[in-house]
Amino acid sequence: MDRDWIATARTLSEALPYLQRYTGAVVVVKFGGNAMGDEAAMAEFARDIVLMRQVGMNPVVVHGGGPMINDLLKRLGITSDWVRGKRVTDQATVEVVEMVLSGLVNKRIVQAINDQGGRAVGISGKDDDLMVCAPDDPELGFVGRPVEMNVQVLRDLYGAGIIPVVAPVGTGENDNETFNVNGDTAAGAIAGALKADRLLLLTDVAGVKDKTGNVVTQMTPDEVRAMIADGTIAGGMIPKTETALKAVEDGVRAVVILDGRVRNACLLELFTDHGAGSLIRSTEPRIKPRIR
Repeated sequence: MDRDWIATARTLSEALPYLQRYTGAVVVVKFGGNAMGDEAAMAEFARDIVLMRQVGMNPVVVHGGGPMINDLLKRLGITSDWVRGKRVTDQATVEVVEMVLSGLVNKRIVQAINDQGGRAVGISGKDDDLMVCAPDDPELGFVGRPVEMNVQVLRDLYGAGIIPVVAPVGTGENDNETFNVNGDTAAGAIAGALKADRLLLLTDVAGVKDKTGNVVTQMTPDEVRAMIADGTIAGGMIPKTETALKAVEDGVRAVVILDGRVRNACLLELFTDHGAGSLIRSTEPRIKPRIR
């Protein structure tokens, strides 16, 4: 027991340079995957976010909710057409998307953060015209691509000590338009507009893997593009890495793709030498704890 307490104290002491490094930093966290449906995992994620806020960081949470959307569509008997493997989001579907994301999922995350002693407020990309979208592909209906970001509302919230929790539902360029936005895309657009220090994309895999199956811990944008071109990065990892590239291009200092199933994944990445997942940025080595 004594050894456990000593190890805990040592861990806290070793984290000091990172705590100093990230004081005042804006960190956008995309939350999704299996953890969203597990109450214990949700509570643990919320506790990590509250800790980040408590030590002086400015976390912004952006979430998905695909499985919950699929479940409610099925229960309501709403069927979908598909184009090139992507769901066509018609008017009936986008109404369900907004109900699930802005209502059920968003408020569960807000409540989980508040239950851990934080102060969270849930909004969507429609609030204060945070995320204005155009159709990503006309054949897909109300699937949106952010074309204008108005992030002052997020600065106002975290400036007041409040943790923003954002549902990826955007408004359109025309009146009374609602768009469903991919959660990773929304998180990347928000991080880019805020010039965030970090964008953490929590997923259900360990990170970007090389040809031998090992996780690549650090990459430059050029290395990522080469891995996409030669097929090393494939399938669902392509849109995630493309989101990371766009975010870095827009001014995000670094993007990390990491396994949200790992306990305290965000804390491992931010506050330890080891880090977690795959870090993508143009310059600077991963470990420089005293660089402010």
